[in-house]
Amino acid sequence: MHQGNALRSPLSICFRFCIPIIIALAIWLIPPPDGVTMEAWHLLAIFVGTIIGIILEPLPMGAIAVCGIAAVTLTHTLSLKDALSGFSHSVIWLVVIAFFISRGFIKTGLGARIAYLFMKILGKRTIGLGYSLIATDLVIAPAIPSITARAGAVLYPIVRSVAEAFDSHPGDGTERKIGAFLVLNSFNGNLITSAMFLTAMAANPLSVQMASEQGIEISWTLWAAAASVPGLISLLVVPFILYKLYPPKIKETPLAARMAKDRLAEMGPLKRDEKIMLLTFGLLLSMWIFGKQIQVHSAVAALIGLTILLLTGVLTWKDILSENGAWDTFIWLSTLVMMATYLNKLGLVGWFSGTIGGMSAGIGWVPAFLVLSLIYFYSHYFFAGNTAQISSMYAAFLGVALMVGTPPLLAALVLAFFSNLFSSMTHYGTGPAPVLFGSGYVKLTEWWKLGAIVSVVNIIIWLGIGGLWWKLLDIW
Repeated sequence: MHQGNALRSPLSICFRFCIPIIIALAIWLIPPPDGVTMEAWHLLAIFVGTIIGIILEPLPMGAIAVCGIAAVTLTHTLSLKDALSGFSHSVIWLVVIAFFISRGFIKTGLGARIAYLFMKILGKRTIGLGYSLIATDLVIAPAIPSITARAGAVLYPIVRSVAEAFDSHPGDGTERKIGAFLVLNSFNGNLITSAMFLTAMAANPLSVQMASEQGIEISWTLWAAAASVPGLISLLVVPFILYKLYPPKIKETPLAARMAKDRLAEMGPLKRDEKIMLLTFGLLLSMWIFGKQIQVHSAVAALIGLTILLLTGVLTWKDILSENGAWDTFIWLSTLVMMATYLNKLGLVGWFSGTIGGMSAGIGWVPAFLVLSLIYFYSHYFFAGNTAQISSMYAAFLGVALMVGTPPLLAALVLAFFSNLFSSMTHYGTGPAPVLFGSGYVKLTEWWKLGAIVSVVNIIIWLGIGGLWWKLLDIW
């Protein structure tokens, strides 16, 4: 994602670095509005500059976050202890450790084996092949918080090999044979599964932490339970709609099932490391689901799982040190959680919520929240990643939703789910998008058009059927 920095000219990097600084300084110099303290206003200036830096990306996201920490301490906006407080949040350690555990799926080959097993069973028709890839994503999603790793390292190589086996190649007019459908199907399935588990997308814990700052607690189990029904329905409906609106020319794929069978034969029976990985994953899921009953925190469960993998040699300490995505996430996620936490503690989120909420007086919470959630969803056209939008908009929109009377858990969960689902619309809105769009199988106009349709389908399913499910769960 950040290799392009090396190819940019020094002038381009300087320009991208100066813009956030200029905007931050401009906000800093404006007198704060009534009801906002100077400390809160200065932190907002640094926060906005950090978010714009993440969007423009003059440096990798983690490096921008370090600059943000330096800014809040050098300007005495926060003390050093407060500036580093984000690194102690348990929810951040949960997702970082999940990154380490996810390496076990890739290193042992268990992720690929699961994919071939589903392909062997469902892969005789193209639609079944699409569902088999989504089923694989669903199974491994709870333990792999990098959606780019799931889509790019586990699923895309399989998608590409299957497409090429049917002579479907990008750029030669054969894309629509099967490759284009499989790419779009895998991409959209990946976004739905990322919305179904707290540990399935790196920035999900950021939403949870921001909700916690406003008094709303969301556990791993609650998230999974609330997302289960609308998520499974989306996983069934979206591939079918893509199959009808963007049909592959090849409908029967017995070759794919045979290919999967051959690959499984080549892999042989489950290896020792795969068995340990599978048992560890089962133990992790059990502890995450029943953590409240057995009094084991989800982050402690993740630590137990990682310890097992290290003690058994499935993972080495070198594997942990080389997991660059985990350490990068640790830096930027901790920084953004810290800033979001203190924006709330210093009263800025409350001030914004009260101001906008007052403007919404007299409107029922149902229409008000529907408008808020749709604005939040479709604002993603202006963002090149989930994290930037969650950081800049989630807490504020949640605060306004609470002010207009939306049930707290409902508001927090809907905005958190939408923070994954809104990425269907563009080819730049989330990590897997450039990977899969960059394969060349789908034209830009088709990607955007079908992405917009899928966004509407997901909204209807999650707010409609999901709303009924959440009523049964007593979420609202």
